[in-house]
Amino acid sequence: MIPNPNAPDKYKYETDYRKIPREYLNPRIPQGRGKIKWQAFATLPEQFEILNKIIQNQDKTEKPILTEDTWDSINYIFQLKVKNDELCSIVYWENGHLTTYIGKILKMDEIDNTFSLYDSSNNIYKLNNDTV
Repeated sequence: MIPNPNAPDKYKYETDYRKIPREYLNPRIPQGRGKIKWQAFATLPEQFEILNKIIQNQDKTEKPILTEDTWDSINYIFQLKVKNDELCSIVYWENGHLTTYIGKILKMDEIDNTFSLYDSSNNIYKLNNDTV
């Protein structure tokens, strides 16, 4: 049985409706209130904290596992960007969330295994090399 027979092939066998664009879902099913419905149950302070953690954890992703070839490729691109002083886009994983930084790499600190970069607003970020 195909859960979404009228959807494109990418979404035909998807069972999580949150990953399917609204236009491919059944229009007769109401959209609902989203995350608002959780707030009605938050009557106790402890319960409110637990529900907030659950809501925040829904958007988290696992840390990506990179192969040795991927690390070599990242290192090569990293060295090119440093050498040519070019802008680069870095997707950084931290506490379950992916954040994208765009800027120029200042330096690599091999002792701390970190590197520094600055963006167009001249903000300096120091990122750990293990989570890139």
